[in-house]
Amino acid sequence: MKYTADEIRQYVAEEDIKFLRLAFCDIFGSQKNISILPDELERALTYGIAFDASAVPGFGDEVHSDLFLHPDTGTLCMLPWRPDHGRVARMFCHVLRPNGAAFDADCRALLRQAVADAEQMGISFSFGTEMEFYLFRRDDNGEPTRIPYDNAGYMDIAPEDKGENVRREICLTLEQMGIRPECSHHEQGPGQNEIDFRYSDPLTAADNAVTFRAVVNSVAVRNGLAADFSPKPLADKPGNGMHINISAKSRDGEDVMPRIIAGILSHVAEMTVFLNTREESYHRFGSSKAPRYISWSSENRSQLIRIPAAQGEYRRAELRSPDPLCSPYLAFTLLIRAGLDGINRRLVLPDAANVNFYTAPASVRAQFRTLPETLEDAKTAAAGSEFIARCLPDSIIRPYTR
Repeated sequence: MKYTADEIRQYVAEEDIKFLRLAFCDIFGSQKNISILPDELERALTYGIAFDASAVPGFGDEVHSDLFLHPDTGTLCMLPWRPDHGRVARMFCHVLRPNGAAFDADCRALLRQAVADAEQMGISFSFGTEMEFYLFRRDDNGEPTRIPYDNAGYMDIAPEDKGENVRREICLTLEQMGIRPECSHHEQGPGQNEIDFRYSDPLTAADNAVTFRAVVNSVAVRNGLAADFSPKPLADKPGNGMHINISAKSRDGEDVMPRIIAGILSHVAEMTVFLNTREESYHRFGSSKAPRYISWSSENRSQLIRIPAAQGEYRRAELRSPDPLCSPYLAFTLLIRAGLDGINRRLVLPDAANVNFYTAPASVRAQFRTLPETLEDAKTAAAGSEFIARCLPDSIIRPYTR
């Protein structure tokens, strides 16, 4: 539900809200927050709440350290895992400088601007994520281990699938927060799970992805487990991916998806360091259905982009390379910008690659470009990219590429 400022004031008073978490993300997509008491709500709404930006990765140094959090009143939701008495609510925030100007390293603001630019062109985007994560046991001291919670396989059921009740609790918690999961199941790896989201507008989809990670971690702890979203928690098992489903509509009714996909394929190598931020992610590529080659096809799960079998409003393109630790705000921003570039340059979608890259001979694979093979290769591709320089400020590019 979307709230106005007046409705928030009333909600806080009527629902026994004792703490308000003002949430934002650093440039790497890690959620941060400041908790305020209800007495400070008026100050937050009118002037914003100051914080020391020099302590937040990528947000600057001690010389210009003051930034302000201004609540986005449309994002208010209760945190269901907190006590019923003295309840806790959360709002995502705009990050502004003391003079009221937008902070250039606020990735959420970058996404809002990308959405606005797309709408000016008559294009509306929607995104949905499919996130994978492992559940590991904890030791006697409560520290995470690398012992999977179960040894079930793809779409197994209880009792082999011990994560069934945990996923159920996660989905119900998300529903209480107004977030709509689409489906959930056990994945290929031992203790590996996946929960998928129905598509929504880009900003809501990114907020939901950040919220999802927080909910999964909280529910896992409540069950004596540790959740792990890292791209390759177990070296010899499938890694975690965050498949991003992309759809777009043009105001004039033109089918713009072929050009959008062409734009993404054109720039994906330069974008990869922002979609895959750790060296382990590059160990995923080319195995266990994680892509390596820059290609697309219908349904084929060895491709970087596949077009799933779907009709009408469910028709979409699925990008299969990102991992769940990336910033969804940056990922969606770059995908929108690449798609718009494909439309502006009227790029032609290359022929579909109707091959299985996991079994195709080397002579066939050699005809296709590949994603960067290492994190260092990905940094180099981004650092030399005119496209990335147009899309992102130096304050974000430098920490990702140095």
